[in-house]
Amino acid sequence: MTKQVLVIEDEPNIVAAISFILSRDGWLVETHTNGETAVQAVLDARPDALILDVMLPGRSGYDILQELRAHDLTRRLPVLMLTARGQRTDREQAERLGVNRFMTKPFSNAEVVDTLNELVPG
Repeated sequence: MTKQVLVIEDEPNIVAAISFILSRDGWLVETHTNGETAVQAVLDARPDALILDVMLPGRSGYDILQELRAHDLTRRLPVLMLTARGQRTDREQAERLGVNRFMTKPFSNAEVVDTLNELVPG
């Protein structure tokens, strides 16, 4: 069975890079760029995992994560959060809201693939 990931990220270069490396690894990749409609995109796509940027147009990744964790359908969805700001306070806030993994940009392509495969084995 093909594993599906939804990438919510507004930087085209990052979307392209992540889409390429995960597709090559056998993942079905969907993308979304708008923070305001991100929660509905997750509910519609029903992915096996989510890659979520912190800084998005319209709404922060923290707000999106908080709403996803409050929703029955997405409470246990594995979430990898990406940010250009890697301060300890950013990581602590993400962990308080229930993120599974937190990664700072720039990140290694292999690290993204390995992390997703750990979060969604099989």
